[in-house]
Amino acid sequence: MPWQNQGGGGPWGGGGGNSGGGGPWGSGSGGGGPKSPWGGRGPGGIQPPDLEDILRKGQDRMRRIFPGGVGGARGVGFAILIGLVLWLASGFYRVAPDEQGVVLRFGQWVRTATPGLNYHLPKPIESVLTPNVTRENRIEIGFRSSDGSSRQGPRREVQDEALMLTGDENIVDIKFVVFWRVKDAGQYVFNVRQPETTVKAAAESALRESVGQKPIQSVFTEGRAQIEQQTVELLQRLLDDYKAGIEIRQVQLLEVDPPTQVVDAFNEVQRARADKERLRNEADAYRNDVVPRARGEAEKLIQEARAYREEVVARATGDAQRFKSIYEAYKVNKDVTTQRIYLETMEEILRGAQKVVIEKQAGGSGGVLPYLPLPELRKKAEEKKP
Repeated sequence: MPWQNQGGGGPWGGGGGNSGGGGPWGSGSGGGGPKSPWGGRGPGGIQPPDLEDILRKGQDRMRRIFPGGVGGARGVGFAILIGLVLWLASGFYRVAPDEQGVVLRFGQWVRTATPGLNYHLPKPIESVLTPNVTRENRIEIGFRSSDGSSRQGPRREVQDEALMLTGDENIVDIKFVVFWRVKDAGQYVFNVRQPETTVKAAAESALRESVGQKPIQSVFTEGRAQIEQQTVELLQRLLDDYKAGIEIRQVQLLEVDPPTQVVDAFNEVQRARADKERLRNEADAYRNDVVPRARGEAEKLIQEARAYREEVVARATGDAQRFKSIYEAYKVNKDVTTQRIYLETMEEILRGAQKVVIEKQAGGSGGVLPYLPLPELRKKAEEKKP
């Protein structure tokens, strides 16, 4: 056997059986039997290990690693060099694509690292924080939902946050959410102690300012999109003044309602406003029908009056010119002009009268009166015309 068993001894060089054979820990003296590993004899004759031998073997291994010996200057320097290299290598760190690295030097923020492999001075000189900068954070104002992400399902109303005053001094109940994410990790970590609480308070303030500039009807209808956009701008400007390192992504109005305590009165007011608007539209339609017609009739009368004026003035002017021409002719030849005026006057007078012509010399002894019915003859002549 490899351990050269002699005299029936085991691998540890002792005799077999109970006659004082040795075990791996050596054998005891006398007939007391084998000792235990902790100094006494145990069953089978096992002896405890030799601690000095173990220490000596360990020192031999250290000498082989450090040629100058553990206590030598070369060994100590080599150990220090290895420790220094390992300490310096601990400064490498990795920043994920959705993170930013905030490097601290003795607890003070000195720079912000970009995604990828980076290096900082090892601890305790420098350390790094890597907050997530791409996660969309959601803050609910005016309510708290059970799952924190849906407007459906059970939720708890927060009236102190939801009730707001409009520009025309009406109260509305608004529930909205704010979506935000980290823009600058360094500012986010060091300039704001409670980011979510800060964003919530600033968002509530910005929305109250926006709602306070609009009448209640605009808040309920077409003004909602404008209020959302204005709130985003106000909130972002406020957080930039705080240097919070936060970017506001969206402000979304979920519900805009009157308070539950006055919803019936509010609906009645809305119905009254609708009736007022309907009556106003009807009045406008009647006005649009009557006013143009009256204006048309007035314009017609004006045009007729102008035409009559032009006619009278033109006739008067013509009569004046005719009188002047007759007068000039009268001065040249009075008899002819007088006779002409007489004939024209008689013609004007007798134009519409019934005329009967009686010849004085035609009266005979028989008592027959000659009569010529001129109007009847003219009437018959006009009837015969095609």
